[in-house]
Amino acid sequence: MNFDAKTATNNTAPARDTQAHGDIGARLMLATLCFIWGTTWSVMRVVLYEVSPLSMRAVSSALGALTLYLVCVFMRRSLKVPSAKAWVHIFIASQFNIVGFCLIGTFAQLSAATSRVTVLAYTMPVWSVLLAWPVLGERPNRPQVAALLLCVAGFAVLVYPLAGKGLPPGIMLAALTAFSWAAGTVYLKWAHIEADVMGVASWQMTIAFVTMTALMLVFEGHPDLSHARWDGWFGMIWTGVAGNGIAYALWFPVVRRLSTVAASVGVLAVPVIGVVQAFLILGEVPTAPDMIGFASIFAASSLVLLTRQTTAEPEP
Repeated sequence: MNFDAKTATNNTAPARDTQAHGDIGARLMLATLCFIWGTTWSVMRVVLYEVSPLSMRAVSSALGALTLYLVCVFMRRSLKVPSAKAWVHIFIASQFNIVGFCLIGTFAQLSAATSRVTVLAYTMPVWSVLLAWPVLGERPNRPQVAALLLCVAGFAVLVYPLAGKGLPPGIMLAALTAFSWAAGTVYLKWAHIEADVMGVASWQMTIAFVTMTALMLVFEGHPDLSHARWDGWFGMIWTGVAGNGIAYALWFPVVRRLSTVAASVGVLAVPVIGVVQAFLILGEVPTAPDMIGFASIFAASSLVLLTRQTTAEPEP
């Protein structure tokens, strides 16, 4: 009996070490993609001064699809999809996770300040938690509840000054952007596709490219790139390779390895980085309510990132 107990203890120790290492790895990936996405919002706004929204998204999604494919080839990840049902799940998740989030967020920037769109787009954790609880049974723990309360307080401070003047369309689109991403994240985890997570990410971006190119051809006829200068081309390359390719290559493993709540609230660092980048790149100066709201959001993000999760699902 003592031998069995000792053996079991010795066998579980490496498993705990592996899980802890994976947990740290997932958080490092989350921090990296937060920097990329936080920067991408301001870079996209520069592109939108020179290129139409659908053309910009068609080009960037093409670069993103190519980048994800090359990442899969380099890392020798499988692109095999096991069934027609899995293809349906990938298609639906792509429409929410990439097409909806990217397109709606792009149009939101045309009628609202980039810093506010960036922040409001990341109300996603609130929607994600509300959807994940009944759909996935992921009940938030106390630190996550505290983080969500900080999140709600921060967003309330940001939106309140706009309420008396009537919310501009960009604000409503930013909120819809957040809901689309939350729905896609929860759907992807609920579907539990039995395929390589990187391969699934690559196919999602490829489907998004086809969808956005089709929309561009229908509404614009052809890519409208004639007014793009060097900064516009750089912005499209950054958005495609880094924002759509590398960041999504990091995001989907993070969703698989951390709980939906942890992954969703963790990316609240993105709007904080985005606001700083909007100041440096676009010259947008945050107001006092902005600073209070951003501080609350950063505190919420830090609280979640420093809290160990117990519902992580190992990456296949």
